[in-house]
Amino acid sequence: MPTEAKQAQVAELVEVLSKVDTAIVSDHRGLSVADLRKIRRQLRERDIEFRVIKNRLARIAAEQAGRTELVPLLLGPSALVTGGGEETALAKGLLDALRPYRGLEVRGAAIRGTTYDAAAVTRLATLPPRETLLAQVAGAMASPLATMAGLLAAPLRNLGYGLTQLRDSREAAGG
Repeated sequence: MPTEAKQAQVAELVEVLSKVDTAIVSDHRGLSVADLRKIRRQLRERDIEFRVIKNRLARIAAEQAGRTELVPLLLGPSALVTGGGEETALAKGLLDALRPYRGLEVRGAAIRGTTYDAAAVTRLATLPPRETLLAQVAGAMASPLATMAGLLAAPLRNLGYGLTQLRDSREAAGG
């Protein structure tokens, strides 16, 4: 029969997994307690939580929370990374925090019901923030519209220039 402490851990994980859209699973093998503390402190500044988890309890919590896409990632010593707002900020924050520790690897991520591998998490970390992407899309849409407006206004503008030059030349000839 599971102990009350394990039941509490599962309940806490269920609550965390129910609240977030993105969870990244990482290895923590070879880290000392001081290293873990340093990583947690660095991630906490970015509103990201790094928690070492027991795979069996995490699997139970993932299934109870309806996040079965996490189960294949829970192999070996695991750490669950959640928080940070959007997916790119979470991936970038984790990779920045783990960069000094060479032996660590990210196993993958569960984002909105889909499992992604470590390479996808790395690519996700290189994306610009959501606001920048939206601004780029808006700029790409506005540019052709501004060009079209300029092209449509050009004949009228050229007619105005031509009439001004005609007036100036008649005034100079008659004047």
